[in-house]
Amino acid sequence: MKKILLLAATVLLPLVAAAQTTRPALQFPDYQFTTVKANPITSVKNQASSGTCWSFSAISFLESEAIRLCNIKDEAKYPDLSEFYVVGTSYKERAEKFIRLDGKLNFSVGSGCGDALDVIKNHGIVPNACVTGVNYGTPLPQQSELDAILLAYVTAVSRSRKPSTAWKRGFASIVDEYFGKAPETFVVDGKTYTAASYRDALKINPDDYIELTSFTHHPFYTWFALEVADNWRGTQSYNVPIDEMMAVLDNALEHGYTACWGADVSHAGFTRDGLGILIDADATAAAVGSDQARWVGAAEDGRPAPMTTVIEAVPTQESRQTEFDDKTMTDDHGMHIFGIAKDQNGKKYYMVKNSWGETGKYKGIWYVTEAFVRAQTLDLTFHKSALTPQLKQRLGIR
Repeated sequence: MKKILLLAATVLLPLVAAAQTTRPALQFPDYQFTTVKANPITSVKNQASSGTCWSFSAISFLESEAIRLCNIKDEAKYPDLSEFYVVGTSYKERAEKFIRLDGKLNFSVGSGCGDALDVIKNHGIVPNACVTGVNYGTPLPQQSELDAILLAYVTAVSRSRKPSTAWKRGFASIVDEYFGKAPETFVVDGKTYTAASYRDALKINPDDYIELTSFTHHPFYTWFALEVADNWRGTQSYNVPIDEMMAVLDNALEHGYTACWGADVSHAGFTRDGLGILIDADATAAAVGSDQARWVGAAEDGRPAPMTTVIEAVPTQESRQTEFDDKTMTDDHGMHIFGIAKDQNGKKYYMVKNSWGETGKYKGIWYVTEAFVRAQTLDLTFHKSALTPQLKQRLGIR
């Protein structure tokens, strides 16, 4: 998944009437949110200029898992795990597969939660202090230079008639120089760990996690690898009806679990100011052009007055499939869903931790409607214990 840079700083949605003048723009209401349930999360991080949302969301999710599994009550003792240890290790493994496939593989920094789980399963995890990911002179990730170098490197090797015995060492040295090389051992709270033993001390077992998706081009209640370019490992998702996937999400949050969320955020209702609302453009435009808009009028500064209600579309299983097939729902961004809130009108929202820093009205937290999650989700990853009893039974999980 990759961070989408299409989102406006303010929430205005221009709507154009066919063969007529532009309809009035929208400004969302001033929402007031009340938390219904918020499960523990670590601090908001900033992926900055890198396509590493998949690792940031997965690490945030697993930090919350470690808090839950180890019953950590003191926020000062919350784990701070290295996103770029995962990114760098993934890059090394993808490079090897790229060469084996003669360059016939998507090679970019984007990936998914399943990739992070595979890295941690096979290599463990280290604290952020061990591999910061910014070993090249900037305070925040600025990864375009590295990405270009690595792509050029593996492309050149893939075109070699016989790759040298040095290419893997050379590739790894570039990654380690930019991100920082992980030590073989490190100390946390006075104890010495390896990456594998630290993973085990946090009680994280990557085999305990299940990725769900919901599309009709594969049978429900079967496994398949979601057909997106960043799923280079071929991570398998379990396919369930959308109603069932949403039921699992609610069950998880209500029982103290969180979810790693892969989603399309190119929709106009996903704003830079911490909102995710599945705007029904036609219905909302009709309301703006109605008698309501006439009487509400414009704000003193000439901007559209805030609407008292934003009308949402009603997503269905069929609309999800249509948008996936015609590429209007794409694999954009990874985030971490950790809670449920309600607005002043009692409408339900999911609380989402993003990785764009403490930005927006809610300092890096997004409030996303149920309709948005239902419509825009590519996949959700849960601990197997968070599944509903019905799905556990179907999967043979006790």
